[in-house]
Amino acid sequence: MSKSLRWSEKWFRRGLWLVALVFASFLIGLGSAVVGDLPRVEEPVLRDDFLDPAVAAPLKRTLDEGELAQQRIDDRREQAELQLRAAQQATQSARQSFAAWIATREATAQPSQDTALIERTRALDALQSEERTRSQQVQALRQEALDTRQAMAAAQRSLATETEAADARWLTARRSAELRVFLYRLALTLPLLGLAAWLFVRKRRSTYWPFVWGFILFAGFTFFVELVPYLPSYGGYVRSVVGIVLTVAIGRQAIVALNRYMQRQRQAERMPDAQRREALDYDKAQARLAKGVCPGCERSVDLKDGRTDFCPHCGMGLFDRCTACAARKSTFAAYCQACGCAAPGSTGRETAAGERAETAAAAPAA
Repeated sequence: MSKSLRWSEKWFRRGLWLVALVFASFLIGLGSAVVGDLPRVEEPVLRDDFLDPAVAAPLKRTLDEGELAQQRIDDRREQAELQLRAAQQATQSARQSFAAWIATREATAQPSQDTALIERTRALDALQSEERTRSQQVQALRQEALDTRQAMAAAQRSLATETEAADARWLTARRSAELRVFLYRLALTLPLLGLAAWLFVRKRRSTYWPFVWGFILFAGFTFFVELVPYLPSYGGYVRSVVGIVLTVAIGRQAIVALNRYMQRQRQAERMPDAQRREALDYDKAQARLAKGVCPGCERSVDLKDGRTDFCPHCGMGLFDRCTACAARKSTFAAYCQACGCAAPGSTGRETAAGERAETAAAAPAA
């Protein structure tokens, strides 16, 4: 259709489309801010809010105290094990020294060494007793650490059970909150989408069509970007069902629209040629001819052979002769391209086209 438009009209249309896009961008910014603030209507749902304090608090306190006790026991056990190793080394050294001394005494067999034997034996017994005491301390600390770990494990299992139950309640509450926020978004988006559909059907060719198309773009962005990603999933069932319903609804409307269009075309093709030509828009007819398409039935026609004057599909007249100079011209041309004379019956159409151009192309390109 752009080939049939005046040069200034083309640029006016482009400027108005820029206005539509700028208007849509500001609306999208405002809508995104509003939709983004909708979750603030709901109180944040936290997992800890669903834990029973009477059950969870003692368990958490047991775990915290157990960790501190475990750390203290580990420190004491390290010290006790170090002392045990020192006692073992002292006992081992004393035992080796005692064995060497015994061997010497047996070799000399001096009765005066009996007193020393008793003292050495007592000293060795004392070291062995110290070693046993240190070993018992290490064993006691290990037992205490084991008891602490078992108590912590029991508390951890109980806390895990309580946390699992709280998680189930938390997930349910979170889904409910997300569903409510989605319904808020839906309540905001559906009226916008319905208004955009009404504007598309009724007002898309009105004088203020840039604002109409800007609002339509805004509504489409709000629906597909601000709403659809937040559609509850529930394992994919909801989104799949909604996709099926939308596809069926849109497909059915497309099929109905196609059938209506074909019916209108068949009815139009039965009308007289002059009446059909009167019903056609001047710019639209020129655009279709420029594409090699019949303006009436929209089927392809070879217009470059110089001999085809009528559409072979619907019989509409496409070319005739100028009444002034007999030059071959388009039946949809307002004036003859050879002599400039006005075509019969072209005044009304050209006047309407001129009014549209003077109002800066009130309707967007079809």
